[in-house]
Amino acid sequence: MYTPPAFREDDTAALHALMRAARLCNFVTATAEGPMATPLPLFLDESEGAFGTLYGHIARPNPQWQVPVLGEAMAIFMGPDAYVTPSWYAAKREHGKVVPTWNYIAVQASGPVEFFEDPERLRAAVTRLTNLYERPRIEAWAVSDAPEPFIAAQLRGIVGLRMPITRLVGKRKMSQNRSAEDRSGVVAGLRQGERASDHVVAELVAEGGVA
Repeated sequence: MYTPPAFREDDTAALHALMRAARLCNFVTATAEGPMATPLPLFLDESEGAFGTLYGHIARPNPQWQVPVLGEAMAIFMGPDAYVTPSWYAAKREHGKVVPTWNYIAVQASGPVEFFEDPERLRAAVTRLTNLYERPRIEAWAVSDAPEPFIAAQLRGIVGLRMPITRLVGKRKMSQNRSAEDRSGVVAGLRQGERASDHVVAELVAEGGVA
């Protein structure tokens, strides 16, 4: 991912927070048959490795886990984004030398991927992923709530995924390269948008791109 200095995010804790906030990622592998990608919810274990380790699972019929991976895999997490019209810039009124752009947050995590089928490892991974998203609920559902034979059958239909992160690249493109006047125009414009993400991006621009 191209990351100009103005937009680059290097803080590991901040990158982890962005990954957790995005939740769903695109898991991508390069193969001799071409690139393969699957949208997946993955959870991050920050205690494993310098940059943490991602865990999840993939459907057994999905060919992505069966085709040999060339090099490292990549998990792409996208945060809030919004279209930015040059009409909001003060610079448009001053000299007109402006063009449209897009504000967004993205994190790319790369590392070697391991697919595993061991039932106990699968159960542990599925339980941790479930607990992560059920925890905030008043009536949280647990894997143990379902009949054991049913869970065992479900586990046979998936394959586990483990990816130790060897490289993290983060980008916050929130109009940091524009003047204060232009940023104020972007904030005002986005606050009038109809999309919820526009309002989120407006506040990030107002805060200087820091979530």
